[in-house]
Amino acid sequence: MKKFTTFDEFMEEELKNPEFKAAYDALEPEFALASSMIEARLAKKMTQAELAKEAGVQQTTIARLESGASNPTFSTIHRVAAVLGKELRLVGSRS
Repeated sequence: MKKFTTFDEFMEEELKNPEFKAAYDALEPEFALASSMIEARLAKKMTQAELAKEAGVQQTTIARLESGASNPTFSTIHRVAAVLGKELRLVGSRS
């Protein structure tokens, strides 16, 4: 019988592949943005619907932002960040 692989085990193995690792690393900014938004929303004890209403966007927009399944405009990110009491900044690259 074959042993099931956990997600962490799968990722550890996949990250050994240079092409996969490069693609994964390229998505890091999107993951960081989504994670920060979720963390800030939960810290304010807001639902996606509440955040959407205050930011003047649809709840599905917030869901897509948090899942990384969108390419939002600066304006949208700025409005959501403002409701969350956050600001957008450009910072130096890690490279």
